[in-house]
Amino acid sequence: MMDFARWLHMLGVTVWVGGMFFAYMALRPVAATVLPPPLRLPLWRGTFARFFPWVWVSIVLILSTGLHMTMRLGGSHAPPYVLAMAGIGVVMMLIFAHIFFSPYRRLGRYVDAQDWPAAGAALAQIRRLVGLNLILGLVTVTVATAGRGVIV
Repeated sequence: MMDFARWLHMLGVTVWVGGMFFAYMALRPVAATVLPPPLRLPLWRGTFARFFPWVWVSIVLILSTGLHMTMRLGGSHAPPYVLAMAGIGVVMMLIFAHIFFSPYRRLGRYVDAQDWPAAGAALAQIRRLVGLNLILGLVTVTVATAGRGVIV
């Protein structure tokens, strides 16, 4: 059962962190270079509309399997690297919830109104927060893979 939970956990992490990496490191620089705001901002709105439901599924998988595996490892007495992953993961989830319920919603309203400067400001806030979450996600992956030897 632990192996299946671990697989589901890693599947969620891969979708979420991999998606952020692709969006931040590949799609963002190209879209910013080749598309004017009236094309770029609806592209981002549509991209988020397709990606964010997958992030919510990933969060449910990561949270449920992470709690299950942590309890199997002793709950609050689990190894420190497990507790570090959990703490960083919760922060990432809170950041994503903020992105979803605040700047992403504003982005949609501003794109509908064709208010490109306001939509650009909302997208810039999303970009900064996704960048932060990407860093936290990569740190968490590092803690997960090297944790036993790094965090004692």
